[in-house]
Amino acid sequence: MTKAKLFALGLVATMLVGTASMRVTQAAEGTSSAALTGTVSSQADGPMEGVLIGAKRDGSTISTWVVSNAQGQYSFPRDRMEPGRYAISIRAVGYELPATSADVKGESTRLDLPLTKITRPMKIATQMSNAELIMSAPGTPQQRASLGGCVNCHSLQRVFLSHFDPLEMSIVAARMPRHTNNSSPMHPWFRPQEGPLPAITEPTTQGKYLSSINLSATDAFQFPLKTLPRPKGKATQVIYTVYELPRPDASPHDVAFDADGNAWYSDFNSQYFGKLDVKTGKVVEYSPPLRRTGQVAQGGLQIDLDKQGRVYYGNMSQLQIVRLDPKTGKIETFQLPSPEASWGDAHLTMIDPAHMDVDGQLWFNVAFDTGESGGTWRVDLAKNKWTPMTYPKGSPPARAYDVMSDSQNNAWGMQMTNDKLWKTDAKTLQTTWYDFPTKGAGCRRGHMDSQDRIWCGVFNGNRLAMFDTKTLKFTEWTVPTEWTRPYDAQYDDRAYAWTAGMDNDIAVRLNVATGEFTQYLLPHETNVRHVEVQKSGALSSLWLGDQHGNTLIRIEPLVP
Repeated sequence: MTKAKLFALGLVATMLVGTASMRVTQAAEGTSSAALTGTVSSQADGPMEGVLIGAKRDGSTISTWVVSNAQGQYSFPRDRMEPGRYAISIRAVGYELPATSADVKGESTRLDLPLTKITRPMKIATQMSNAELIMSAPGTPQQRASLGGCVNCHSLQRVFLSHFDPLEMSIVAARMPRHTNNSSPMHPWFRPQEGPLPAITEPTTQGKYLSSINLSATDAFQFPLKTLPRPKGKATQVIYTVYELPRPDASPHDVAFDADGNAWYSDFNSQYFGKLDVKTGKVVEYSPPLRRTGQVAQGGLQIDLDKQGRVYYGNMSQLQIVRLDPKTGKIETFQLPSPEASWGDAHLTMIDPAHMDVDGQLWFNVAFDTGESGGTWRVDLAKNKWTPMTYPKGSPPARAYDVMSDSQNNAWGMQMTNDKLWKTDAKTLQTTWYDFPTKGAGCRRGHMDSQDRIWCGVFNGNRLAMFDTKTLKFTEWTVPTEWTRPYDAQYDDRAYAWTAGMDNDIAVRLNVATGEFTQYLLPHETNVRHVEVQKSGALSSLWLGDQHGNTLIRIEPLVP
């Protein structure tokens, strides 16, 4: 009898007596430099490539993930696993692993992972990404595109696995836009509204469509489920590190690094920002004072540091800039000076202190405004001088979502529904607009590189874009997998541009010279709003905050 058959029989016996751990065999000493290794397989497929395997030591907040190769083999480097007992988990849509653990000691440990293929569509749907559910849904392109709005606050499982009939779903769909963009099931903030929600007595078009793809009239989906292929080749040569944050409701949006390599993150829907020690996993959180209380949304969006190492946090509906000096622990708040009657539902979101040293000015924006305070601003915090940008009559729209500065501290603005990118000169405050080559698909967020080139995510066009501010030329690249919806992009100043999006749980690396894309499936559902490239080391790595979960993720490629 083969070793595989003997192992399978042993697994069955172990499961029958209720043991939670798999049988682990010790590899012969010296046969591997790995701390933990093995083969992933299933009875239906044999050895399986592209399965993500995670290991988390008991009592730790850090888990490490690797990917099986073309022979189904996986390997955890010894320097990533201290001795101890590890819970093992996997990500492979359509497959599951029984509760499994491994005791990692000084010698190499072998643990083969036999997976079970799932046959129930309802269970498979719980493993699918938002993109896979959108791809599976019947309907017109416009109807399927409308599902993308749901993922601002929650995953599409809540829609597809719901049982609301057309009228009930119409009521739910009418209520959803009243929540702020930084809402979550645990923090369902509401926008300022005039009067109650109008009564809905008849199903709406949107309600009818949403109830046609859920389980309101049937116990099973009436359409086939479409899943993306598992990673192959270079996409399997990667290590992920996942850091859990201490609060279960943490909603990390942006990540930025200080000179010591600590990762700072903003919380999108709670009044916190924090610092992660990437070596130990220790987290220290800071809670800025509230300016507006009651049902006014808490939380912030962009976090960044100036050249003095001070941390800046855009405190959204609180309409204040928060500054922390990590050396002293002092927190300061700087409040938008315009009267509250002019605020509407304004959000102070983006800030860029990168080049404040040029002239002392900090650029920021106020977005999603129904009042009079919206648009791009700059402030001299030392003088408490606030200046809103204005434009000549007849100018193109310039209501920025993202605003960034170049090396001369000129401001650059973009908005995903705007076909133009624009520059406001720091000295004259005159604005110039530049046309995107792809119409109807403006950039959502971006980064300035060391050559004063803008890299940004063409959200609606499934592209990356680069604008050279010296030659005034655009270059675009189409991302290979649909429904990536690139939210942000950053260049590592050497070879690669990185992006990721809200829907398909894939981080994307582009070799700028060759046009080659490598797509890294993330260890779990990850709603990405920002990318931050760590440029140290032989190869750059990417950091992401999971805006729908309490984790930060590092993606480290092992090959160019």
